[in-house]
Amino acid sequence: MNVLVLNVGSSSLKFQLVRTDAERMSANTDEKLARGTIERLGGESVISLKAGDGPSTKTTAPLRDHRAAVEFIMRWLVSDESGGALGGRADVEAVGHRVVHGGEHFTRSVLIDDTVLRGIEENIDLAPLHNPANLKGIAAARAVLGAGTPQVAVFDTAFHQTLPDHAYLYAIPYQFYRRYKVRRYGFHGTSHRYVAHRWRQLTGTARDDTRLVTLHLGNGCSACAISGGDSVDTSMGFTPLEGLVMGTRSGDVDPAVLEYLSSKEGMTMSEAETMLNKSSGLLGVSGLTHDMRELLAEAEEHDDRRARLAIEIFCHRARKYIGAYLAEMGGADAVVFAGGIGENAPTVRARIVAGLDWLGLTLDAERNAAAVGREGKISTDDARLAAWVIPTDEELLIARDTVRVVTGAPARF
Repeated sequence: MNVLVLNVGSSSLKFQLVRTDAERMSANTDEKLARGTIERLGGESVISLKAGDGPSTKTTAPLRDHRAAVEFIMRWLVSDESGGALGGRADVEAVGHRVVHGGEHFTRSVLIDDTVLRGIEENIDLAPLHNPANLKGIAAARAVLGAGTPQVAVFDTAFHQTLPDHAYLYAIPYQFYRRYKVRRYGFHGTSHRYVAHRWRQLTGTARDDTRLVTLHLGNGCSACAISGGDSVDTSMGFTPLEGLVMGTRSGDVDPAVLEYLSSKEGMTMSEAETMLNKSSGLLGVSGLTHDMRELLAEAEEHDDRRARLAIEIFCHRARKYIGAYLAEMGGADAVVFAGGIGENAPTVRARIVAGLDWLGLTLDAERNAAAVGREGKISTDDARLAAWVIPTDEELLIARDTVRVVTGAPARF
């Protein structure tokens, strides 16, 4: 089945064309036919395109909205420039959409119909920056490909709907949960679910026997405790702001800091929230950049104190969450690193697990150094708690979920 995967932002669109089916999923031989990104919708858009294993190309075009972007993608996919990725528009057999917030409505990926659209709309209050854009992407795909092409919504929050109530409820007056559904939702669910599934494939472990701590470390970061194949705790909360230190997000912070800064700096609540989301984290501590690669270079080449401090705070917070989740689950089989930093920064991985030898987690220095952008075990053979690097592939998981939903295959994996 040819699946067009769409990840839509307010002024951007990422896509991937994936050919997959049950046999390819089982053998991990899904075909990635094409991919690309479109940025700055509404003006002269910047477009990056890649067909198969070919080189990336860049171009620009005036694209006024998401429908125009999907039209552009389809014209390119059926053109010679894409290497004949598609013979015609009818070759797109289904569309899979990343939808950020499913609230408590959606516990799994679903076929999009009017009821599902209303459910996504009802969760706009919980994701005002994301769900409206996701709805525009669905409308654009329907307009371009026709109502007869099935579309599937894959929710970032769905994987975490297995959290027990003692893990998802906050210790605030209970009526705020009953009235407004204020609770921990968690995000990055597609990433955590993908790496857990891939780890099971690589190790031959049954789903029900799986205990993992997975770390998605990129510009956005989250940790997840997975027991029996289910998410039982996760670091992001009501919003993606809670938890680990991130590129520009603070992660955990005492809520009283906001009132204190308001009195000192005259910040409104909106300004304080923007500060925590946009100018904190690695950027806020270092005063330089949110890019871990640049911070590592600054720390090594120029011995920049604040770059070193930002890295250490980042690693310290991740180490705390590993310890907390190991305690919560009574141990684990492995710690799995994913995301741009988790997959490509051996130094950061080593710093995060430093001092965890007493738990049985000992890295193999050569394996760790070699695991850059590729999957592999990075702990020693005799480590009681293994460590792995598994590059995440959220688009692939969305494509696979789309096939499962459209064909009626079992959703639990």
